[in-house]
Amino acid sequence: MVSISPRIALLGFAIECNRFAPVSTREDFRDLRGNELLVEARKAAPAMMPDMPGFVTEMDRTGAWTPVPLRTTAAQPGGPVDSSYFVGLMVELEHGLQSRGPFDGVYVSSHGAALTTDSDDPDGDLYETVRRLVGPDVPVIGTFDLHANVSRRMVDNISVFVGYRCNPHTDIRERGVEAAQHMRTLLGGVRTATAMVKIPLVAPQISLLTASGPYADVMNYGLSLVGGRVMNVSVMAGFSYSDSPKNGLTAIVTTRDRDLALAQKLALDICNRAWDMRARFKRTMTALDEAVRMAVAVGNDPAQPPIILADVADNPGGGGRGNTVHLLRALKEAGAKGVIFGVFNDPAVAAEAHRRGRGGAFRARFNSREQDAFSQAWECDVRVKALSDGRHVGRRGLARGMSCQMGPSALLDLDGISLVVITHRQQCLDPMQFEQFGLDPALARTIVVKSRGHFRAGFDGFVPAERTYEVDCPGLTSPNLATFPWSRLPRPVYPLDEHTTWTPVDLPPEGEGGAKRRKGDAGTSSMPT
Repeated sequence: MVSISPRIALLGFAIECNRFAPVSTREDFRDLRGNELLVEARKAAPAMMPDMPGFVTEMDRTGAWTPVPLRTTAAQPGGPVDSSYFVGLMVELEHGLQSRGPFDGVYVSSHGAALTTDSDDPDGDLYETVRRLVGPDVPVIGTFDLHANVSRRMVDNISVFVGYRCNPHTDIRERGVEAAQHMRTLLGGVRTATAMVKIPLVAPQISLLTASGPYADVMNYGLSLVGGRVMNVSVMAGFSYSDSPKNGLTAIVTTRDRDLALAQKLALDICNRAWDMRARFKRTMTALDEAVRMAVAVGNDPAQPPIILADVADNPGGGGRGNTVHLLRALKEAGAKGVIFGVFNDPAVAAEAHRRGRGGAFRARFNSREQDAFSQAWECDVRVKALSDGRHVGRRGLARGMSCQMGPSALLDLDGISLVVITHRQQCLDPMQFEQFGLDPALARTIVVKSRGHFRAGFDGFVPAERTYEVDCPGLTSPNLATFPWSRLPRPVYPLDEHTTWTPVDLPPEGEGGAKRRKGDAGTSSMPT
């Protein structure tokens, strides 16, 4: 019987892994343990992903409970996690679950697209371990990014699967609130069933916005099914750059009263709809020379409305290094004016700017410490216009109300281009990343962002979607998926393999998967999960 003040374990592991990026190590993660986790979650502007604060706040609001904070860890998107770090995390969490139990429930703040140097499914490892330790009847609820790559081990060991609904992810706190509401429902005795169906659709990340387009249509249809016996519908697009056997758009449905048949039926229905509109997930980008031409034109003609150029192939929010110079160099060589450009990750240049001080001029050597096929060295004369410690509270979009830290940062004048250089790698998604230096995005002729899509919720008040262009440059997060050396991605997948076909089959009993894949006359094979 659940106590009057149910004991809820709180833990988290969140990173989006790009297999082609450098390995993510202990230094890349921010850990919160014990009471410091709870204190941070209850702050007015917490320095953590908003789902945990949303969960804690809603549990506080809805009645008595005893939070048992164990450990959360999160990092900027990057390469596979060093296995020794993840093993150490699992040992600590396992000890905490064993020594501080029993529990009436467990809440996990997840991303869902993690890799380690030894595992393609560390998220599955985590949920399987939690379930093994707390037993079959304790509610386990997790929140997930809609870019999660979902495995059957994740779904089979969870009571309610709660995925983000919005891209840009402006609803993360609300999903934490939803998770708390489900926790209260399950603590009241409701039992659930969760089913998943996966299809061989691995779409470019720029085609996965939820304001409009094919993914919006699939998401909205799934959400229209929620109510009555259907507690949650999550449509997970997945994260292509994980290059994982788990890749593929996945529908997950959670029902009351252990109605597995209904959950399976609806998950299959959603995937059928997604597959039927697969051709709509194709997207084209703006060529680099055309993007530069537009920037020069709006800079020379104040009568033209401003534009946004998104350097989507170097998105730190997907594992990009945030330091490729293809677009920056082209704009500089073309003499573009009225450009604000952010945020460029180069700790050495930021440190040199702080050493020189405001007004100082120097020859900036970009990527002097980090060079690869994409992060190329480049030199340019610059002048320091402003300096900052990089601390701010997000104002709009995903970062709204969050305490953010870019590290020692500088605004550099490149004669027509105002460039924000930072120390801590992250994407540009909030106007405060410019405004803390005195820049007004509303006065810019061209705003350049190193981001895939989250910038849209931060900058839509300055430039409309129809004046926003995704630029085709090389990089670790290029939407041109044909340029990557895939090794673990299940093939064939659409649109990489144009003639991929998918034929749904009769739904199997629990735990056996929801669909199979067919390629021409080669027969069927189980869709990897």
